[in-house]
Amino acid sequence: MSDYSDPYLRKLLTRAQNIAVVGVSLNPVRPSYYVARYLGRKGKRVIPVNPVAAGETLFGETVYASLSDIPADTKVDMVDIFRRSEFVPPIVDEAMESFPGLKTVWMQIGVSHAEAAAKAEAAGLDVVQNRCPKIEYQRLFGELRMGGFNTGIISSKL
Repeated sequence: MSDYSDPYLRKLLTRAQNIAVVGVSLNPVRPSYYVARYLGRKGKRVIPVNPVAAGETLFGETVYASLSDIPADTKVDMVDIFRRSEFVPPIVDEAMESFPGLKTVWMQIGVSHAEAAAKAEAAGLDVVQNRCPKIEYQRLFGELRMGGFNTGIISSKL
């Protein structure tokens, strides 16, 4: 599915409370860093995954080398993928194996993989490709308006 309705995206963003961000950077100028930070500031628990930074701390959470390194008792509702498209299939497989309560696989802008998406959807997961949860959250909940964008969500028209 590539045509995501606003109610669908709103449901996924509202429902996700514990988000594993695969490929998050500890560098504050990288998009993965500020997307993860933003989600954390919206009350989401962000669980960072980056093998290069494993063992470090980011946003008060331990950085894990892989999804399977996250403790089994950690609830993960959504996996947000900041890796190139060719790396998506094993990440989706690992996510489905590691988190029985997983509901959503989200692939960032520029990231998509039809076969991995179909496999996740066949397993009952919701999948978003080539979108950013930060941008969608801001758009759907009226925050882009503060930056001068007409989101169409809030209007003074009768």
